[in-house]
Amino acid sequence: MEEKIKVNALTFYYNTKAAICGITLPMYKNTVTALIGPSGCGKSTFIRCINRMNDIIPNTSVDGEILIDGVNIYEPRYDVTGLRRRVGMVFQKSNPFPKSIFENIAYGLKINGVRNRYDIEGIVENSLKSTALWDEVKDRLNESALGLSGGQQQRLCIARTIAVQPEIILMDEPASALDPISTMKIEELIQDLKHNYTIVIVTHNMQQAARVSDYTAFFYMGELIELNKTETIFTKPEKKMTENYITGKFG
Repeated sequence: MEEKIKVNALTFYYNTKAAICGITLPMYKNTVTALIGPSGCGKSTFIRCINRMNDIIPNTSVDGEILIDGVNIYEPRYDVTGLRRRVGMVFQKSNPFPKSIFENIAYGLKINGVRNRYDIEGIVENSLKSTALWDEVKDRLNESALGLSGGQQQRLCIARTIAVQPEIILMDEPASALDPISTMKIEELIQDLKHNYTIVIVTHNMQQAARVSDYTAFFYMGELIELNKTETIFTKPEKKMTENYITGKFG
């Protein structure tokens, strides 16, 4: 399989404290990789390294490298703005802009230089259809996005992310604040999206990891304990610690 992302010996420091330690792992094109592990084990810090969002935190530093399509994104002259166009992010709490449903999606297009109204309308419609939201909102596009339900807001944020055509989508516990029906819709959406995108998802819900991902990485205390196909991780893990975590003996 083709590696989309390759992480080599990545260590991330807050001041002098290492939050993640020497992590090496591949992530493959058009697959879903789930990151599991107890709270505070470095999962969110790790995915924020992939689009360099940690750069904005003072007194942090990185050792090692992350290659996307074979190019190290931590090279001194790497285009970070371009990186964030290629690597979209969906957060735990849905964060729609206080604008109309239409403008939530059109905003990113306009920032990226799309000016033609016809093109924008087409991309907005396609993005909403891709997230199974079009039929629910097509008659209210000029209404505030803040009037949507929590699950609809989260799907709108995913639509906003894919409108600018990233290659990679990072998801940090995207369904943790949602009800079971909305969660199911998000999980079905992830399965659809992986045909066009490479997806990395942080989840505290192991059943969710088992349902949506192709590969699962188990993190503990800033270290990668085990990475394997999801089916193997959940049925025949190689490490005792992984087995103990998955069976609820700690965490």
